Amino acid sequence: MAVTWNDVSEGMSIPELKKNCSTQQLVLWAAGSGDFYQIHYDKDFAVGTGLSGIIVHGALKNAFLGQLVHDWIGNSGKIKKYGCSYRGMDFPNEDIICKGVVTKKYEEGGEKLVDLEVWTENPQGKKTTPGYATVSLKS
Repeated sequence: MAVTWNDVSEGMSIPELKKNCSTQQLVLWAAGSGDFYQIHYDKDFAVGTGLSGIIVHGALKNAFLGQLVHDWIGNSGKIKKYGCSYRGMDFPNEDIICKGVVTKKYEEGGEKLVDLEVWTENPQGKKTTPGYATVSLKS
């Protein structure tokens, strides 16, 4: 369900998106993205580097956050700016909750814009992939 400019208020949360990656999904992401670093699909290798097990690709979590924003604005909105950083690890077969909140609503250059803070959370509630977005919405 797409949101419109009139639906938005500063401080409002956007609908959450829950993801849970299987190891098969990580292998498919590696193939599609070209990121074949073994910490994402080879448990023995990952443990050998000091990790507790294989971890979800940061770029995959980036894509999840992009989906979160796109799902919220729908096809009538436009993502103007977007980015995130990788600050924590997420693991396969654990929920990754994608969340967001409206930080600013304004008009600029004839566009109706909304700034968002977006992030992923692990099952313990720690933000692992903080990010931001600016979107343009229709009235």
